[in-house]
Amino acid sequence: MRGSQVAAILIGVLSLFALQQLFMPKYMAGVYEGSLIEEYYADVKKNKHQVLFVGDCEVYENISPVKLWQDYGITSYIRGSAQQLIWQSYYLLEDALRYEKPEVVVFSVLAMKYNEPQNEAYNRMSIDGMKWSGSKVGSILASMTEEETLISYLFPILRYHDRWREISSDDFTYYFQKEKISHNGFMMRNDIKPVGKIPVGKKLNNYQFGENSYAYLDKITALCKANDIPLVLLKAPSIYPYWYPEWEEQMVDYAKKNDLLYLNTLENMESIGIDLSVDTYDAGLHLNVTGAEKMSEYLGRELVENFKLKDMRSDTATSEAWAKKEKSYDNMREAQLAEIDVKGKVLTFFVKNIE
Repeated sequence: MRGSQVAAILIGVLSLFALQQLFMPKYMAGVYEGSLIEEYYADVKKNKHQVLFVGDCEVYENISPVKLWQDYGITSYIRGSAQQLIWQSYYLLEDALRYEKPEVVVFSVLAMKYNEPQNEAYNRMSIDGMKWSGSKVGSILASMTEEETLISYLFPILRYHDRWREISSDDFTYYFQKEKISHNGFMMRNDIKPVGKIPVGKKLNNYQFGENSYAYLDKITALCKANDIPLVLLKAPSIYPYWYPEWEEQMVDYAKKNDLLYLNTLENMESIGIDLSVDTYDAGLHLNVTGAEKMSEYLGRELVENFKLKDMRSDTATSEAWAKKEKSYDNMREAQLAEIDVKGKVLTFFVKNIE
């Protein structure tokens, strides 16, 4: 093969990857959650975490790692994503263990309600941001709906080529680097929308969690035990989707059989101090920042008491790193509150003045 042919092929490949980078969603407007998964890698290069959270919006919108740090000196990160399915949690945890070994892992049990792949858009938000590894391939194979193909994950341009109609200035602005939208995986909201009424669960034909869900819960449990990491099962204080007593009984039984700590904060909302008239931004589906901080204060106390986590505020290097995180957290809080005063809702999700 002649040098000119090799050059032409190389230029073609580079052009293809350049277009792929342009066409892939940047998640810098509207659906910010699509940026959560990839943000972890930059942080773990500089900081190790005592606690890792894996799960859906019940962790990334209800727990504040900065509050855990401020109150208890706990370093933590939330590997959360929208509608994160349990097999995705397993592979994200497996992936994280390539970079660090936390002292505790906390898993959000709401994902047990899904026994099969659900939706490509949510799959993409949980998978596209992962670095390539066996864990990412495993997550793809476990998550694909019937309409999806492995090759479209290997070469995302096959999936996003028709986005040329939607290309905007954001796609060029964030071509090489995106703004941070989370605080160690926590998505901050400062607005308030109180609960109007408490939902009642609709009758189900079957309350038993599926075999696939249990299989991956077993895999998460086994992975933690193999690495000598305590596993905590967590139900967040979200009143919707409805958490059935039959589901609760299954999680209590599973935790007992596997010697795990299970925390159902729905049952402890009063003692935690959560007020659904001021601590939620969407009528009880998720907590706002005041609710997440109350939740984190409670959760940090449970983690310290049960697992004797060291207070890392005495470590100079760690304290300096988290001082920057606190500054960014406070800056976003102020920016969101200023927007609420003018516009009535939160629009700021970019994290400024961080490392």
